[in-house]
This record gives sequence, structure tokens and C-alpha cells, in this order.
Amino acid sequence: MRQSFMSDPAAPPRRPGFSPWQFGLLLALFVCVAFPQVVFGMETFVARDFGFFAYPLAYFQRECFWRGELPFWDPYNNCGVPFLAQWNTMPLYPPALIYLTLPLAWSLSVFSLAHLWFAGLGMFLLARRWTGNPFAATFAGTAFAFNGFTLNLLMWPSHIATFSWMPWVVLTMESAWREGGKKIPLAAFAGALQMLAGGPETIALTWLIVLALWVQAFGKAETPRGVLLWRSPLVLALVLSLSAAQLLPFLDLVAHAQRETGYTDLRWSMPRTGLANFLVPMAFGTTATEGIFFQFGQNWTSSYYLGIGTLWLALLAISGFPQRWQQIRGIQPVRVLGLAESRQIFRWVAEFCNERAWLLAVLSGIALLCALGENTPFYPWLRKLVPQLSMVTYPVKFILVAIFAAPLLAAFALTELPNSRTRLVSVGAVLLLLLGGVVFWTQHPAGDANSSHAVLMNGLSRAGFLLITGAILFGLAGEQKSNVLAVAPMLLILTAWLDVLTHEPQQNPTTTPDIFQPGLGRAWLAMNPQPALGGSRVMLSPDAALAFSRFGITDPRNNFLAKRMGGCADANLLDAIPKVDGFFSLAPRHFDELLSHVYGVTGSDWTRLKDFLGVSQYSSTNFIGWQARTNFLPLITAGQKPVFLDNPSTLAIFARNAFDPATTVFLSPDEQSLVAVSNPAPAKILASKFGNTMVDFEIQAAEPTLAVVAQTYYHPWHAEIDGHPAPLLRANVAFQAVPVPSGVHRVHLFYQDRSFAIGAAISICMWVNCLVSYLALRRRDLPPAPGRKLGDHF
Repeated sequence: MRQSFMSDPAAPPRRPGFSPWQFGLLLALFVCVAFPQVVFGMETFVARDFGFFAYPLAYFQRECFWRGELPFWDPYNNCGVPFLAQWNTMPLYPPALIYLTLPLAWSLSVFSLAHLWFAGLGMFLLARRWTGNPFAATFAGTAFAFNGFTLNLLMWPSHIATFSWMPWVVLTMESAWREGGKKIPLAAFAGALQMLAGGPETIALTWLIVLALWVQAFGKAETPRGVLLWRSPLVLALVLSLSAAQLLPFLDLVAHAQRETGYTDLRWSMPRTGLANFLVPMAFGTTATEGIFFQFGQNWTSSYYLGIGTLWLALLAISGFPQRWQQIRGIQPVRVLGLAESRQIFRWVAEFCNERAWLLAVLSGIALLCALGENTPFYPWLRKLVPQLSMVTYPVKFILVAIFAAPLLAAFALTELPNSRTRLVSVGAVLLLLLGGVVFWTQHPAGDANSSHAVLMNGLSRAGFLLITGAILFGLAGEQKSNVLAVAPMLLILTAWLDVLTHEPQQNPTTTPDIFQPGLGRAWLAMNPQPALGGSRVMLSPDAALAFSRFGITDPRNNFLAKRMGGCADANLLDAIPKVDGFFSLAPRHFDELLSHVYGVTGSDWTRLKDFLGVSQYSSTNFIGWQARTNFLPLITAGQKPVFLDNPSTLAIFARNAFDPATTVFLSPDEQSLVAVSNPAPAKILASKFGNTMVDFEIQAAEPTLAVVAQTYYHPWHAEIDGHPAPLLRANVAFQAVPVPSGVHRVHLFYQDRSFAIGAAISICMWVNCLVSYLALRRRDLPPAPGRKLGDHF
């Protein structure tokens, strides 16, 4: 397959397209028309993780920003949890300044929409580079920005930001290894900004695509192989150095978190019927939860519908492979009998692999198999072969490779459209038959009548878009000229946009911004005693946590407010209410082990553990009804007798409520040599103060003792007693303890992340070096001004 029919002198003239500025304006118009209430600040996104994860984390980060702090630690969730090291919290991503400095209720939603626009522009430029066809590039950019998968990512600002950089990384990396010079720091900047945006799976898959393209380029040798061997590793090294301030804390957290190699989670794989949703997006699913459609058994993405036109064109590109195969071989199929024939086949395959479209199709096929997860033997086998894949949750995420490839395949098909009329009709007929088959399948035997009717109407509307798209494509494939065909390219793009915009109920419901008002939950709940940082916490019961997972009403405002009042996920950050649990991708391993027992072991009420954790408000069966507790302990206690037990034994004692946290503290047997205390000792906490990254208290003890802090143990926390370093121990499975000598002493706990300090030093130096290098190289490449010599620019 030719990469652009414009390279063929016999090809018809290319269709008119847009310049980058014109396309940027068109795409901005599409975004504004699709989300006017968000763009103009009348409403904000709220559903699912946007309201319960993204917005509260952005609010916490903003509060830290205006205090002049980096958000290393969140003391309000999980009894304290690393924040900056999570990566998807975006604390070091420069465009985060948009929502850190502008009104948050408006700017965070606009931040996501800006990256939606940025994603489309990047795909436009990449498709234009690969096809040389502005019209094909315009279609590809629109399809990449407006498809079900990309629109779903709007609920995660970090995910849409990371995904938006995907085509930019591919585009700049290719330029870097081909042209060198100033393109090398540009590629490093693009890769680093994607790294700092914080979607690990998207980043990993982006670089796997880059690797595949590099191998292809190495095989073609259009650029000297020796140059390829040093330019690409150089860019990768620069990317890692530029983002070291984020990567090193993240890797450190991964090493101490629950997601280690062997972590098994195949939930939310693409269902066996998942391929049908490329044709009928509302088949085999329900809108029962919050009015948003989800497939049965898969709740990570509300859609990955490409649009019928994008799918048609992508399949059209793939359908041309047999013809191209015959062109490469130059002979009819033969039976391979000997070594010489095998070598010839190898050469044919190698030449065929030089096609970008072929490579994208193969990568998409592999990604689809991985996305099916446990529903095929392929991905479980691959996880055994590559154990590190076990750290990736929700296999359906692999679908993003196909989402990236499909617009590019569609662009390739558009460049070859005048030569593909027969295949165009054949592929369209097959799609129409399959679409009808899916609709028929969902109607017989009929299940829920309402659902069956919704699927029927959804299928009929997609069939309508298929027929309209087919008419436009058939006209574009012809040689004739007319006033109607002059507007056909724009009609095709508008049809594709409308198809995706109407393919299912709203994926990202909105409501008025006042629901995010800080402190709203406190005012409504009027808790007594009132939980506060350093004072006490709230805790959801296992029943309440389960009720949250099942609760959902279609009105986005009431759904959010009900869950916010119940302390769902991380919404407590908006009200500065400390909570025992939280919603984060990573947590220190020992704390996650404890929390898994608390919320996973039935028949235990964990009363004494709740006392130790300072739980003053507890929700039992009714998750919006809080019960006050008065027998909770302060978050800092002292004088307990140390008992050395491993985690399983300690957790068993906790589950039986067979301990008194005021008199006993459990330590790891590995720490016995650090503890000289063996008996209870009279001790008193005279004063205490908690901050985001520090805990200060004054203690009076008649003899050496232990001070126990009900805050999550994580190794960047350090202790000082009267200004001198002191050991910080892991106590009661996942919390902190400090050995304290007799007398009155001031104890200072502080968070100091050495991995961040090292990474920040590397990143700052490298950003300065790369910026200086880029400016110098750019100055060198500029043509001399009139009347000046080239040397005058240096």
C-alpha cells in the first residue's frame, strides 16, 4: 500500500484540507459545540472519578500550591498516603498551572477539554506527516479527539493529558531519529511532558509503539542505522532525566506498594461480546448506574466506539493488504518446500513489514487480544511470559492502541480511496450485515424490554450513519466533479463527529459548580465530635463501602452530594475531614494489607482497631448516616508494652479485638534490636501538632518508652528527638512508633523524600541544558537575516 496516493503521478488530485491553524479552529469549534456549558463555566463535569477522585485531588494540590508547598503526602486519606509519588496526581505537570491558578470549578474541566483538543491536533500533524494529505489528516485528527474512548478519558484529567501526548511523542520521536539537531530536545520535551502527566499504562504503550516504529525504520535503513542506534537512546535518556523528579518517587512507591510483580487483577476485561460495541455501542450493557452506559462485566471505559466511518475506513485500509501482498510477491501463492523458498518468504514478509499501516494493524490486533483479558488464553499466557504485566489493572486499557491506530489507518484509506471503490462497497456491506446481526442477536431472545428497545434504536441510528457515510465515501471515491462533492469532505468529517456525539447517552454528565464548594459536607453533616487533622477520623464500615459500590442515581448532582456526605472515595478532601480509607492506585504495602483485612474479613467489628485509629464517626449500614464514637484514642499515644509479632498474627488479634491499643503495641520481630523497652511505662503527650508533611509533639515519660502515632508508615518519614535523629519503627502492622528516652522531649516527624531530591536535581539540570541546547540549535538552523552572514547568528 502506498503511504499516500499523492506520490503516484497518475493519482487524482487530493481533496482540500485544512492547515494546522484552520484545523485547530475547527476542532475548537467542535469542542465548544459539544460542551458549551463546560467551556463557558455554567456547569462542570462531576460523574464517577472526576467528582470523587480528580477534583478532590486537584483541590488538595491547589491548597498546597497556594501555601507554597509541594504535595508530597496526603494526611486525610488512608491514615496518610503518598501523593506526589502516585504520578497520576500530576503535581509536577506544568500545564496543571491552569487549574492551580484559575477558578478550579471551571478550570479543571477546561483542562481536560484543552487536552482533548490537543490530542486531535497532534493526530492531525502525525497523519499529515505520514500521508501528505491534509483532508485525511483532518479526518484522523477529528476521529482521534472524538471517539467513545477519548471522551471517556475526560473524567480523568491525568489520563486525557497523557493520552493527548501520544501522537506528539510518536511524531517528534520520528523527527528526532531522522533529522537530529533541534528535533532531539523537542522529542525529549514531548516525552517528558507525557511522563509528567501520569498515566503509566498509556506511557508504556506509547513507547512500545515508538519501539515498533523504530525497529521498522531500522529495517528500512532510510536513515543510517548507526545514527538510529544513538539518537533514539539519547532521546529516551533525556526523557527519563527530564522527568526523574516524578519517576524516582513513583518507582520507589511501586517498590513498597501493593502492586508488586504477581499482583493479579483481570477485572474489567473486554467482554467476549465486546467487539459488537464497535458497531452497536449500546449492545450488551446497561445504563442502570448513574445513567451512563457500561458493558456487562466491564466498568472502566463507558465506550470505545470509534465511529462507523472511522471503523469502515480502518477496515478498508486493512482489506487492501492481500492485494499489496501480491504486489510484493509478484507471483501467485505457491507451496513452500525448501530453504530457498523460505528465505524468499522471509524477504517478502520483511518488505511487507515496511508498511506503516500493516504495523498499526498488527499492533491493534495484539492489543485487542490483550484487552479481552481473561476471556481468551492469550493475555493470561502473556502475563506468565512477562510477569511485569501483572501490575497493569483492567486489561481493557489495551484498547487504546487500537484507538490510536484506527484514525491513522482511516487516513491511509482516504489517500487510496479513488483506487478502492470495489473494496469500499464490500467492506460496507459486511459492516451493515454485522450490524444487523448484532441488533437481531440482542432482540432474540429479548431480555429487558427497555434495554432491547434502546439497543434497537441505537443500532438503527448507527445503520443510518453507515448509509450516510457510505454515500459520501462513494462520492469521494469517484472521479466526477460537482458542487455537491466539493463539500463532501466536510460532510464526512461532520458525519463522523455527529456519529460519536450521539452514539450513547452522555458519557460525562455535568452539573452546576457549587457542588464542589469546600466545606459543604461539614456544614451539612455537623458532626459532633468533629473530625479534624490530628484529632480524629471518620471510617466507613464494610457494609457502607459495599453500598457505595452499588449506589447510583441518574441525577448527577444528587448522586454526587449523597456520596460526598457519605465520605465516598476522596471527596473528604473538599471538607478537610480525615478518613481511614481512600481511593488511590497505590498505597504502602503494609497499610493495604491491613485495609484489605478490615474490608475483606466478615464477622469482625474491629472495635479496638477503630479506637487506635482515632475513629470518632463511623458509618454502619446507612452510608450517609454517621454514628458518633467517644471512646477513640488520640492519634498519638505513649507508654505501651511492645509485643513482637508478624503481620498475619497481629491482624488475627486485631480481628478478634483481643488487644488494648492504649497498653500494647505490636512491632515487627525485625525491629526488636532497635527497642530497649520491654514493659509499659507512665507517659503523657503534652502537646501535638499535625501538618501535611510533619508531626510535632512533646512527651513526658518517667522512663524510656514508645510513642505510637496512628499515621501510615512509609519510609520517607523520619524522626528527630530534640533535634537529633531517632529511629522510626513500623507499629501495629502499618503505623509509626518512636523509641523515646525518659524525661520531657520534643519529637519531630517529617517527610523527606530523598528519591525526589535526587530526581529533582537531575531534572532541573537537564531542563536547563535541553532548553539551552534547543535555543542554540534553533538559532543555528535559522536562515541568515538579509544583509547578514550566517556566522552573525552565533
